[in-house]
Amino acid sequence: MQNIRAVVEREFDQVNTLIIEQLESDVDMVENIGHYIVDAGGKRLRPLLALLSAAAIGECTPRHICFAAVIEFIHTATLLHDDVVDLSELRRGRLTANAAFGNAPSVLVGDFLYTRAFQLMVSLDDMALLSQMADTTNMIAAGEVLQLARAGDASTSETQYLDVITRKTAVLFAAACRGAAQLHGDGHPHAQDLYDFGLHLGIAFQMIDDVLDYEGDPAAMGKNVGDDLTEGKPTLPLIHVISSGTGTQASLVSAAITGKRADQLEAIMQAITDCDSLGYTRRAAISHRDQALACLARLPESPARNAMQALAALSVDRSH
Repeated sequence: MQNIRAVVEREFDQVNTLIIEQLESDVDMVENIGHYIVDAGGKRLRPLLALLSAAAIGECTPRHICFAAVIEFIHTATLLHDDVVDLSELRRGRLTANAAFGNAPSVLVGDFLYTRAFQLMVSLDDMALLSQMADTTNMIAAGEVLQLARAGDASTSETQYLDVITRKTAVLFAAACRGAAQLHGDGHPHAQDLYDFGLHLGIAFQMIDDVLDYEGDPAAMGKNVGDDLTEGKPTLPLIHVISSGTGTQASLVSAAITGKRADQLEAIMQAITDCDSLGYTRRAAISHRDQALACLARLPESPARNAMQALAALSVDRSH
């Protein structure tokens, strides 16, 4: 990641500075919670994609710095709301904001970050971009509701799973890439290529997240193995066991999803292993990575494009 960031290091540092500046508020709780979650670290993957996309097709301007901060604020707001909905207590190895400050403050500060993101977007004075990001944010919210509706539903199909992760995760990746093109002018010839790259990259990234929920190192992940199971999330490894495993294996996993419990985690892990469900999910992620790379190949060669290729490779070859 350090080598990838190095391509836009100056701009990346400017995004971080702008994020801190825009967290300023005359309400102490807003600043406290905002800084708490932003300071937790993370890859800053989505704003990095915006910067690299801008550099891959032209210059990375101050408007792209602002847009990258918008993307990170939207992402951070979704994390605050996600953790409240999922009753999560750990993220990146430390207490979630809701565990540290309470649910109500976390939800309200999430709202603050959403609105701050749109204030920044208005300052860019690009109605087409504002429209695109309004649609994207609405789709993310719908994806969150859809995921909640699917929780505990063991009949969820692979197609339905893909719909959820596309809305909930991949569309923000895609919007980060396409928005960078939009800021270079309406109808940029590579806007769709960048959008498709981000979409497939986001799908691959989420699929590997779902693999790591069962094989990742808890210390590196900052969460416990099997957390998704206790939330009743029918992720692709579990869906694959239900569709391809024995009747006993399918019943075991179905009951765990429906009951939102991980008391049979060892047996479920064995079923996942026996059915090669993590391998199946990883191969699906690799397929989407390859589709992302095919979109990227249509861009002119540049250090930024090379960094995006490396990022795509890293998305399926990581431990957290």
